[in-house]
Amino acid sequence: MDNNGKTQTLIVSAVLGALAGIGVGYMLTKRAEEQGRPATITAGEGVSLGLMVLGLLRQVASLGDGE
Repeated sequence: MDNNGKTQTLIVSAVLGALAGIGVGYMLTKRAEEQGRPATITAGEGVSLGLMVLGLLRQVASLGDGE
């Protein structure tokens, strides 16, 4: 992959990651508003979310391996 392709891939990945982060933040704050409580994440929820993100990253990293 040439340098231009790497740069484009990194930019697209960064934008998608930022959009996903904004979406998660929006959902968390909306849920908190509906339940009338502050938008907080417990330690257990944080660990669970972190493990799910790691699993997703593993799957994304192995996308090209099946060819």
